[in-house]
Amino acid sequence: MNYRQVGASGLRISALSLGGWTTFGGSVKETETAREIIVRAYEAGINFFDIADIYARGESEKMMGQVLAQFPRHTLVVSSKVFWPMSKHVNDRGLSRKHIMESAERSLKRIGTDYLDLYFCHRWDEETPLIETMRAMHDLIQQGKILYWGTSEWAAEQIQEAQHLAERYNLHPPVLEQPQYNLFARARFEQSILPMAKKWGMGLVTWSPLASGLLTGKYDDGLPEGARLTELEWLRKRIMREGTTELVKQMKPIAEDLGITRAQLAIAWCLRQGGISSVLTGATKLGQLEANLQAAEVELSDDVLEQLDQIFEAESLIGL
Repeated sequence: MNYRQVGASGLRISALSLGGWTTFGGSVKETETAREIIVRAYEAGINFFDIADIYARGESEKMMGQVLAQFPRHTLVVSSKVFWPMSKHVNDRGLSRKHIMESAERSLKRIGTDYLDLYFCHRWDEETPLIETMRAMHDLIQQGKILYWGTSEWAAEQIQEAQHLAERYNLHPPVLEQPQYNLFARARFEQSILPMAKKWGMGLVTWSPLASGLLTGKYDDGLPEGARLTELEWLRKRIMREGTTELVKQMKPIAEDLGITRAQLAIAWCLRQGGISSVLTGATKLGQLEANLQAAEVELSDDVLEQLDQIFEAESLIGL
């Protein structure tokens, strides 16, 4: 496994990482299945495990935490996130100091760890002053409950504002942004997020390299029973738009020439992009993880990259 620097920080994380969105505690409810996947990921060299409190309403943190507890803590980079409502209570949401502090404690308890390596603001909060959010994150670092903090799906202008406030008030700045990035979601990342991250020395952990499975080719002929986009209507409406499957079909001969699957081609493409610290992947079964791991070994030529650029033109593509 290759390890990459998180921006200008001293932290190093595996080029491929494993996350718990819609899987552990959600579609994967069997502890033994989760254990099999997570242990294999760790044995393959993955050291970054990404979770969030909202994933299966805390069950992802519990399930992944139970398995990760068997490994030496210093060998792991564990993250969680805060923002989305965790109950109907008025303050159990957003990025207020109250919600951040209380959510951090609950996440630590569910995961079963004394600290988080990374703690993400899962979205931008229009209702909370940014300085309040940043002081809460700064204090959690001072208390040793988190080591670094980051953002997820923030606009470049919002991240830049955070960087300016950190300089002005001598606060810990965000060191990492977690944006969506795949062959279908390129323009925002390449034109806005990537230049901003380079300017401020931030790392980038990208999510959804397979566009929720669309880039695997499994939806070429419709919606197979049990597939993610079959079961999650809100996600299907965002991802499966007119013409998307036709573009995925054009990937097939390129992947076949390389002796790999379209899924592996899509992940390998993400790994080739400069500035990315890690590509976040998910798995509901061991075979999916093994295939993802093989993608990390794929070398893509400039000719292949050009062919993919011709199919997936950044200016005209969708995002989630």
